[in-house]
Amino acid sequence: MNFPHNFHIPVLGIGYTVDTPVKVAHYGISSVLSVGDDMLVERLREFYSKKLNLPFSPIHKDEFDKRAKRITAYLDLVNQMVNFKFNNLKNSAFEFGSEITKYYEMLPDFSTLKKEYTKMLNEKEAEVKLQLQNWLRANVVAGAIEVNIMTKLDKENYSESGEKLSIEFNDAHAAVRGIAMSELKSGLVLSAGLNPRLYSYISNFDAFFPNSEGKLDKKIILKVSDYRSALVQGKFLAKKGIWVSEYRVESGLNCGGHAFATDGYLMGPILEEFKQNRHVLIDEVHQILNEALAGLGKPKLDKPLEMKFTAQGGVGNNLEHNFLLKYYNVDSVGWGTPFLLVPEAVNIDNDTLNLLANATEKDLYLSDISPIGVPFNCVVGNTKDKERDEKIRTGKPGSACPSQYLKLFNTEFTDKPICLASRQYQRLKIDELNAKNLTDKEEYQRQYNRITVKSCLCTGLVMTAYSENNLLKSSDGTGISVCPGPNMAYFSKKSSLAEMASHIYGKLNLLNETYRPNMYIKELAMYVDYLKKEIKECLIEEINERKIKYFTTFKENLLSGIEYYRISLKELNDNTNWISELDMYQEKVNDIQLPVLVAIN
Repeated sequence: MNFPHNFHIPVLGIGYTVDTPVKVAHYGISSVLSVGDDMLVERLREFYSKKLNLPFSPIHKDEFDKRAKRITAYLDLVNQMVNFKFNNLKNSAFEFGSEITKYYEMLPDFSTLKKEYTKMLNEKEAEVKLQLQNWLRANVVAGAIEVNIMTKLDKENYSESGEKLSIEFNDAHAAVRGIAMSELKSGLVLSAGLNPRLYSYISNFDAFFPNSEGKLDKKIILKVSDYRSALVQGKFLAKKGIWVSEYRVESGLNCGGHAFATDGYLMGPILEEFKQNRHVLIDEVHQILNEALAGLGKPKLDKPLEMKFTAQGGVGNNLEHNFLLKYYNVDSVGWGTPFLLVPEAVNIDNDTLNLLANATEKDLYLSDISPIGVPFNCVVGNTKDKERDEKIRTGKPGSACPSQYLKLFNTEFTDKPICLASRQYQRLKIDELNAKNLTDKEEYQRQYNRITVKSCLCTGLVMTAYSENNLLKSSDGTGISVCPGPNMAYFSKKSSLAEMASHIYGKLNLLNETYRPNMYIKELAMYVDYLKKEIKECLIEEINERKIKYFTTFKENLLSGIEYYRISLKELNDNTNWISELDMYQEKVNDIQLPVLVAIN
């Protein structure tokens, strides 16, 4: 299906975009929601059911396979609501302020639909005008309702008696099952890397296989940060008979949420590799897929299925948007962070919106607050961090861990994993620190801060969905986490959905007066800072040949990326100081001193 817009809205934090498709899909805009929190989707299902006078049967916490069932039920309701809104839009009048008028007014001027709409507006003959309106009604297309799963957030679960449940009841596995059993015909976005057991589990569901017409009810979308990862994951899934319908390339650092840094590979060279190898990837994976389908007793495909390539991370203006579309031939561009200033599209409270609108470059930073140990984009002054800091001040660090979705890896002190942001873990870790009897107060404080900096993202990232729909309970707390990318520093205006669409298509400028380097230079600056920080924080005893090779490769990739940009950015032709900025960052990279092995006698 060809969607009418060439942009999409990624996940912006669990609660912020959990119902975004309900708000934008009927206008032809594709978006992604996360089903990481099944308690959230269950409460929203009850909320919307009551709001629309629909029957509601709760799926209780002690019900068998509750997580999968809740996800299925919520996605079916979202699908139902989008279809209802879309049908109402199709039947609305072509008059000022109507839904169908809003649909067409937001489209880019170059689209066929928009041209036909303009033709209709200028038509004087009543009968011809009506014919054009009927054609326009028949050709509207709703946006995609895509669903994201972070593949590594696959927590094991236990029965009431304490027995570990089988793997299909792990969090990510159950989410896949919930999505597969839903009525949605859309894309499953897999992010955070290869999870072999989860990927193998996907092949248990017919919805992810081509039907007799060679079409897919459920499509796989892989969010990746480099070509090699895409190739490895695509081939792995193809061996299971699963086709990847889209590779969604995201900047490793110039994005919101968790930041998965590459080894110094910059976004431009990564997209170039996809551009050059697009058909190789399609052909290789198609061949592997057909072999797998034959082995499964399923019919082979005469030709490869559709495979899209999209990009996201730090895009801020129409020039960059079009550059990605035309220079790299991507099919769609993800616009994330700026939509946090669009209440029509996301759940966001006024205080958080104002915090983001006033945020400057120095307020936006990569933090260590995530319990999963991955850098996390953050903004100074968010209320969840204030809540955490107050607990530390009163000598009660850590969270009660009410949701427990991030109890993933750590078994330092317990048989079952516990979350690094939990009160239980932080108390045990602080006791361990105290037992060291460190005399260096600065070193003690440094280690203490590393323990207590972790924040409860499970509750912080869902809070706006509760607060903005009047669903807050006393047990929910009040602290709100928000994870904008660094691009937020250049947007300061609360905007409507139509205004943001106009900005994306170059008809309106929503950028503030702050100087904004182009997206590639911004990412380069972040990678230079990241490498310097990694080297600075690497302890002497951690220096080995592997580490030195990592730092050396990282530096080489940055220099190679800079040389690539000297050629490719000429095509972007923007008004930033990219030439002098490239010179500056090349000098900074050259000046980085790599650690050396020290012989220990």
